[in-house]
Amino acid sequence: MRFFKTGAIAIVVVGLMLGAPRIAFGETASVDPGTTGAAWSPYLVGALIGVLSMLTFYFSDNPLGASSSYAKLAGMIGACFNRAHIERLAFFQKKAPRLDWSVMLLFGIVFGALLAALSGNELTGRWLPPMWAERFGSAVWLRLVVALAGGVLMALGARIAGGCTSGHGISGALQLSVGSWIALVCFFAGGVAVAMPLFYL
Repeated sequence: MRFFKTGAIAIVVVGLMLGAPRIAFGETASVDPGTTGAAWSPYLVGALIGVLSMLTFYFSDNPLGASSSYAKLAGMIGACFNRAHIERLAFFQKKAPRLDWSVMLLFGIVFGALLAALSGNELTGRWLPPMWAERFGSAVWLRLVVALAGGVLMALGARIAGGCTSGHGISGALQLSVGSWIALVCFFAGGVAVAMPLFYL
């Protein structure tokens, strides 16, 4: 039964990724001044994410989320070097680091982003977005350091908060969880608090 549910979720994910480009071109304006393609409609994509979240609950009895999947992936990599240590960690005693549908979702996110960029003619192949280059110059290393630091802080915050933007902002909000709605407000407030001084002050 578990194999059937996992397979069903994989089919739904692949189906949404392959079918969405045909119906997702609701906006003609580019999302980035440096691109010329038609962006996917954020309203349609948001609705599809909601459908995916509901189907994930139905088939797997688990919420849709990414931060735990990253932790599992890290555990799988760590187990290649020191399995005994990984197995002693409390987190991995509850959530074994194995390749399951939630880990495959991470690869689906990357594949889906590539598919969206290709289908909208928005694959720029550049390291620096125009807004970043205008504000901070053309040093690629600075962009990479800031992106890495931001990713580490985001992952740390997600683990402390017990969920990420998808776990709280999609799955938790869908269940009307008060804690998830508070976390969602804090995500946006934190993003604005960081972006405003970086780009507008």
